[in-house]
Amino acid sequence: MSLNLSPLSDAVKPRGPVILAIMDGVGIGPGDESDMVAAAHTPHLDWLKANAPNSSLRAHGGAVGMPSEDDMGNSEVGHNAIGAGRVFAQGAKLVNIAIEDESVYDGETWKACVERVKTNHGKLHFLGLLSDGNVHTHIRHLESMLKRAHKEGVPTARIHALLDGRDVAPQSGDEYVARIEAVMSELNAEGADYAVASGGGRLYITMDRYEADWPMVKRGWDCHVHGIGRSFETALGAIEALRADDPSVIDQDLKEFVIVKDGEPIGKIEDGDAVILFNFRGDRAMEISKAFDGGPEFDKFDRGTVPDVLFAGMMQYDAEENVPQHYLVTPPQIDNPMGEYLADMGLTQLAVSETQKYGHVTYFFNGNRSGKFNGDLEEYVEIPSDNVSFDQRPWMKAAEITDVVLASMRERKHDVIRINYPNGDMVGHTGDLQAVKISVEATDLSIGRLMKEARKCGAILVITADHGNADEMYDHNKDGSIKIGKDGLPASKTSHTLNPVPVYFYDPDGNHGIQISDRGTLGISSLAASLFLLLGYEPPADYDPSIIEFGS
Repeated sequence: MSLNLSPLSDAVKPRGPVILAIMDGVGIGPGDESDMVAAAHTPHLDWLKANAPNSSLRAHGGAVGMPSEDDMGNSEVGHNAIGAGRVFAQGAKLVNIAIEDESVYDGETWKACVERVKTNHGKLHFLGLLSDGNVHTHIRHLESMLKRAHKEGVPTARIHALLDGRDVAPQSGDEYVARIEAVMSELNAEGADYAVASGGGRLYITMDRYEADWPMVKRGWDCHVHGIGRSFETALGAIEALRADDPSVIDQDLKEFVIVKDGEPIGKIEDGDAVILFNFRGDRAMEISKAFDGGPEFDKFDRGTVPDVLFAGMMQYDAEENVPQHYLVTPPQIDNPMGEYLADMGLTQLAVSETQKYGHVTYFFNGNRSGKFNGDLEEYVEIPSDNVSFDQRPWMKAAEITDVVLASMRERKHDVIRINYPNGDMVGHTGDLQAVKISVEATDLSIGRLMKEARKCGAILVITADHGNADEMYDHNKDGSIKIGKDGLPASKTSHTLNPVPVYFYDPDGNHGIQISDRGTLGISSLAASLFLLLGYEPPADYDPSIIEFGS
């Protein structure tokens, strides 16, 4: 089916491209000492706020398909919503439903995993992020599956716990380990043999994305599968010892550990076992899934002896690549995203970011599709990210991303351009306030470069964010005051926020008479309809309403 839109009867086509610039993690914060967006020197964003049509948009909870208004947004659901122009129930919500109505346990994949380990007297392994951040996982899903496994007679289960410190408090991993061990202790009292077998920080082992750091995945594989790593008798003892080595380390960076008994790992993954990766978000689940599902042709690293296991994901992370082959919950089915409309109408598109967010302006923006809709009309540019902690390079690749876009603008090469500046989010997760401030300033500097070229070529800039992060670097109490930690200092916050995000419309030619609509506070899904209007087309009827309208 061809997707075409009706031109506006009084459309004024811009001289240059329409550019969507997503400042990842740059929300509208409280304006206090925790707010590095407010603290940063941002002359270009300040000018836009004072002079350009602008508004705030919702970027969390129901506005991006999350289960509740207490759920922060994230880059995956944010780019889904922006690209789709509508809100779809996302992984967290779909898994919640499947767990609550127990339909997940009626599925063929769950039954096959249980049957396999019972028949082979094997182990049922659960691998994933031990967290309640609800961005990649929620610990209650794991708790439910452990209880159900015991109910169905699975005698042995092992947890391979990836520690968070990114979507939750920086040093809270011990709390989540204690919580899951309390559940397992109750089940073990009833005859089960359930235990944590291995673990480590999510950014040190296993959870790489976009193939930026395969050695990270190999460290996880060796730890979880082969039991290679520093050995401890308990997971809590491991966390305590690793923090003692470096008291400043946050959970995401903790090195791998293996739990042993009588000197032997208690949870190697072996022939006849089943493995469930309980992350529902796909970007950081893809590579370890490929390692398990990949046949002899897998060449990203030496896996050693590959055990014969049944591997399943919580969801299918990429339907086009069939990764993984087995999964528990069907992912959201996003149809007719903005990129598909643009391709069908013959408009040229450019998508640019660095590795850390490249998949967000391609795969997620396109409704969880890996490929292009029309290779002749679409150009995707990935700039390799630095393989260092982002607090050491807070400017990241903002300049290089901007260079690519400026070249396109000067050559009048593309009709529509979308870019992601990862700085506010990736640096925000480190908790380093100085680095976060610099990251926002680097983004602002790049926006200024785009504005300067837009004045020359007649481009229209739509500058926004997918969620907050850099705007609130300390935890807050319910009364709005900054929370104080046990050390007497402000409690660091490395997770996303529930704050709204800004949107600015910069039209240097001034031919459109852009005005903010009176529809009240909309969500980031309304950006797509706004972009279609700027391009001179009536938005799709089922898209969420535009943020703007045109005056005389």
